[in-house]
Amino acid sequence: MPRLATSDHYTLDLPEGHRFPIAKYALIKEQLLWQGIAGPKDFYEPGLCAEEDILRVHTTEYWHKVRDLQLSAAEVRRLGLPQSPQLVRRSLSSSAGTLQSALQALREGVGLNLAGGTHHAFADRGEGFCVLNDQAIAAAHLLTHGLAKQILIVDLDVHQGDGTAAIFQKEPRVFTFSMHAGANYPLRKEQSDLDVALELGTGDDEYLRRLRDTLPALLSQVQPDFIFYQAGVDVLVTDRLGKLGLTLAGCRQRDELVLGLCHARQIPVAVSMGGGYSERLADIVDAHCNTFRVAFELWP
Repeated sequence: MPRLATSDHYTLDLPEGHRFPIAKYALIKEQLLWQGIAGPKDFYEPGLCAEEDILRVHTTEYWHKVRDLQLSAAEVRRLGLPQSPQLVRRSLSSSAGTLQSALQALREGVGLNLAGGTHHAFADRGEGFCVLNDQAIAAAHLLTHGLAKQILIVDLDVHQGDGTAAIFQKEPRVFTFSMHAGANYPLRKEQSDLDVALELGTGDDEYLRRLRDTLPALLSQVQPDFIFYQAGVDVLVTDRLGKLGLTLAGCRQRDELVLGLCHARQIPVAVSMGGGYSERLADIVDAHCNTFRVAFELWP
């Protein structure tokens, strides 16, 4: 039975009209409980990420500027979120959630974080709403402690996982795979180990065909003993920032394909939520809940 990392720190008080959909984090938990997908005992508080884990991935200078609220005005603009003690706690909690989800996956086959997927965070800077790179932090922890030998990061957010790609550019034990909208943020792409750039407006059939043509072969090639899945739902046709054309059903089929392969091949997988910016908050919540619903169906 999967367990879900969640925390009150995942929410933020932001200025009215801010486009980052913080409300989704609390609503997803409520929806999972209301629909009976998960029960109260399935949720746990992950704590805060340790500094030693952060510094395996991020530079000391950058982390101290984040910690001490010393980011410059230009760095705050690049990040897209106002710096505050609350943002620091949220970033620490979200990173801890992915790390704890990875440890849970080693024990149970799957671990779920109701946040994370902050793949635009580089070693020395934050960008695109991403302060700390949670999947990179968790991957480095597993490698350092001998808990994994070959990691595959499957990033299916609509935006390229540029920070993650840059962090692991010279680390052969982590293979980065990003399938994203090509003509979209970030304007300047990094080089993942494998990038699949999709045409704008790509819908369910073509998207799923490309994923089916790519992921099984990639698993055979890389032979990972651990997978991180960035399950952004900004691939939806309703997404304001996405520019792809997936339906809710197509997004769920994407999750079924990725998680089904992990389950069938008995590869532990840690899932982080990633982005979602549809006008209707219900679309975002439903799509994220579908990801967790698939996990509960595969690992009952």
